[in-house]
Amino acid sequence: MIAFPPCKINLGLNVIRKRDDGYHDIETVFCPVPWTDALEVVRSESFSFTLSGLPVAGASDQNLCVKAYELLKEKHGIGPVSMHLHKAIPMGAGLGGGSSDAAHTLKLLDAVFELKLGKEKLLHYASLLGSDCPFFVYEKPAVGKGRGEILQEIAVPITNKFLVIVVPDVHISTAAAYGGVVPVMPERGCADMVSTVPVNQWKHYLVNDFEKSVIQTHPVIGRVKMEMYDYGAEYAAMSGSGSAVYGIFDRPVELPASLSRYPHWSGFLSLGSK
Repeated sequence: MIAFPPCKINLGLNVIRKRDDGYHDIETVFCPVPWTDALEVVRSESFSFTLSGLPVAGASDQNLCVKAYELLKEKHGIGPVSMHLHKAIPMGAGLGGGSSDAAHTLKLLDAVFELKLGKEKLLHYASLLGSDCPFFVYEKPAVGKGRGEILQEIAVPITNKFLVIVVPDVHISTAAAYGGVVPVMPERGCADMVSTVPVNQWKHYLVNDFEKSVIQTHPVIGRVKMEMYDYGAEYAAMSGSGSAVYGIFDRPVELPASLSRYPHWSGFLSLGSK
């Protein structure tokens, strides 16, 4: 059985407070994007996990796909599988590719072993794997609160807009990104602004709290963002804790060589409910 885990972008991201458990409370609007990995899961006589595509750092047993399998093996006694992951979504980019792979591992294992877990149980298991993982079970535009795992569906006004994502060749540490932010409760949250402010006015109001300090450390991200605006983006921003930068356009655009030399994706967004 095969799935194609998508990535996401964040339409604004407010870091509201640091919690007693060391995590932060945030508010963001998640939006799925069909830049995908490919994941295959089949029953097997023994467990195996293989990779292709972009190189993935770290030991296999630390991969979130393997952790998702181990979680369901512990909870439900599932048998061995052969898993293969083809990586196309850049890592360390704020696009959530690893979280998406983990969530889709849960969904595929649920289907392969006919566990009939249901969405609420899948969301719970996903939350044990990572803060972004539940969104990829949900997989439609949603407000994310708490660590990002508390989700509420939202309509976003970018359906049929042309999206461009560019990933500069820098890797951003999420921990370092949080270290550069002073948490504060905004006067207006991301969800309110996404719902009420026209897209071409978002640049004046919709903020990713990570951007300021990350761009200071990695100026290339700021340059990519400015080039998006130079080429007519209605809105451009860093996704998550970076390094990916996206631009929302009202028409198709051809990237200049200065941007197309980086890993990138472009296409129209179709965000109907699932």
